[in-house]
Amino acid sequence: MNIKPITREDLPALSRLYEELMGIPTDETRMNDVFEAAEALGNYHVLGAFHEGKLAGSVMGIVCLDLVGSCKPFMVIENVIVSDHIRRQGIGKKLMAEIEKIAVDRGCAYIILVSGEKRKEAHVFYEKLGYREEQVEGYRKHLVLRSN
Repeated sequence: MNIKPITREDLPALSRLYEELMGIPTDETRMNDVFEAAEALGNYHVLGAFHEGKLAGSVMGIVCLDLVGSCKPFMVIENVIVSDHIRRQGIGKKLMAEIEKIAVDRGCAYIILVSGEKRKEAHVFYEKLGYREEQVEGYRKHLVLRSN
């Protein structure tokens, strides 16, 4: 098992993995453009877990600046996925440990992640890693974007 940053060459495999997670295809042309922009910003960290040379899992951590209190940054974790055919082998745990190291190295005070209400198996996984449910309400508003 090898965990390393995702590169442009890994994007087609990442797209297939995301389709497994979300159930919808990713626009790979747009994915390439967004990946390039994210790399240029430097606060996006997309890691891949490679098993026998193939992408088996991934996680994305975004380091966000904060203007409150001591103004320490925090990390938001998104798009955590381990392929169905290889789960329960410690891959997710290793991915989360690596993204947490990045958060610590960047001076983050805490990590935020959200998980869909119905993903009970994922919730158990996160709790085993030390994440605790907090009594907060999460809200999401999907926006209709205007085409230019």
